[in-house]
Amino acid sequence: MTQILAVSGGSSPRSRAELLVPHAVERLTAGGFDAAHLPVHGLPAEELLAGRAESAALLGAVDAVALADGVIVATPVVRGAYSGVLKTFLDLLPEAALTGKTVLPLATAGSVSQLLALDYALRPVISSLGARHIVGGCLFLDDDVERSPHGGTRLRAAAAQRLHAVVDDFVESLPLHAGAG
Repeated sequence: MTQILAVSGGSSPRSRAELLVPHAVERLTAGGFDAAHLPVHGLPAEELLAGRAESAALLGAVDAVALADGVIVATPVVRGAYSGVLKTFLDLLPEAALTGKTVLPLATAGSVSQLLALDYALRPVISSLGARHIVGGCLFLDDDVERSPHGGTRLRAAAAQRLHAVVDDFVESLPLHAGAG
């Protein structure tokens, strides 16, 4: 079965990037894929910041990336780039960690003016890790991801349609030998 890992780099569970990812994972799971979410903020901060890649928690996270056929990388746009917590995690990955993998970049931001962060900040890092194919990413505005006071989230209808379309493009770009089911 095709394994998909969604790595998110929000600084907290309430980050809109963190809240967006379960919608993508749900779409993939409904399509028959083995999809999981790795929120980087949930990794041990001291080990992450110290670069202790040999720690059990970080080894598990790096191994999850290695085992995935496809990877979603989601981040809030912070000062025109991807988040620092995501950068810290990506720096721990081996140089060829994404070799042979299809990658879908997703971002959330307060303004459409942050769109270039996907192409000029995140895409080069993904490419440097050897991704086989980087699917055209998608930026979601903070207003697209509505937080519920009770902990849930809802995507605006147009945002949900865009997410479904980009996830479907991602699925179509996965290696042929890695079909669902």
